[in-house]
Amino acid sequence: MISTILIAMTDQSYHPSIAGLRAFVAIARKLHFGSAATELGISQPALSQALATLESGLAMRLVERTTRRVFLTSQGEELLPRAAAVVRAVDELAFAARGAEDPLRGKLRLGLIPTVAPYTLPAILAGVAAQLPDLSLLVVENQTARLLEQLRDGSLDLAVLALPADAPGIAEIPMYDEDFVLALPRGHRLAGRKRVDPAAMAELPLLLLDEGHCLRDQALEVCQLAGFRPDLGQTRAASLATAVQCVEGGLGVTLIPATAVDAETAGGRLATATFAPPRPGRRIGLVYRESAGRAAPYARLAQMLTVMIAGASPTTEIRPVGNALPVSRPG
Repeated sequence: MISTILIAMTDQSYHPSIAGLRAFVAIARKLHFGSAATELGISQPALSQALATLESGLAMRLVERTTRRVFLTSQGEELLPRAAAVVRAVDELAFAARGAEDPLRGKLRLGLIPTVAPYTLPAILAGVAAQLPDLSLLVVENQTARLLEQLRDGSLDLAVLALPADAPGIAEIPMYDEDFVLALPRGHRLAGRKRVDPAAMAELPLLLLDEGHCLRDQALEVCQLAGFRPDLGQTRAASLATAVQCVEGGLGVTLIPATAVDAETAGGRLATATFAPPRPGRRIGLVYRESAGRAAPYARLAQMLTVMIAGASPTTEIRPVGNALPVSRPG
């Protein structure tokens, strides 16, 4: 018997649908069909069908799924950047069309760094609900590098992080400046001091966040400017809350931003001290893809978010950066 082997060839007239490309990009991002379907707001069977239609039209397998994991084929890896670019372009087209009348309506995907999100989100979400009822925020918390990557691939619209981002194609809108505060165990000799010299930290075990957190780099910069290399010991924390718990347990001291003071001292086991002028600190801002063309409405949103954060607590000391224009970085 002669067996016949059919060799699939791409239909030259086939044009991938946006639904198929969107399904492929979501699966590639999540590497999980259930999570990808949830992100797109569709059923898992609908997601699988959209991917199957795309693969059939292209006559190639883009995604492989076993009982244990999902991964891209070599063809999928090769086509993913182009598929993501198409989805991003379509999203920006739809966003521009929706925003022609009022850009702060509909869904807006907002990222925040971990040393900002827990301390500002309650004020932001309450303020947006009251002042921008037609705006639906989708919130993502992640480290700076990952947020910038998500901005570039189109899975985020905006991000709140420490400036400067220094990322090509990313525009920055300064929002506010805040001081760093020295967090100490209760009863520490420096507790309650108002004009601590940063050089005094040279004699203290300094607890830092893990690699990738911008607050870690900022704390090391404070030490460098004060003229010493800190004794880092062996303790590192994955979150600011964990670092604070280590301080409360007597393992060392750490730096926290002013917006975190109220939340982290609420338990009564953490003391603080402030630095002598010029006090070390950081600038927080809103960043977005320059290609999105939303400078004016995003600047308006940045100002609104700043007011919300500043008004969240009478003891939160931040210095708004008023009427700042977006700053773009050269490509």
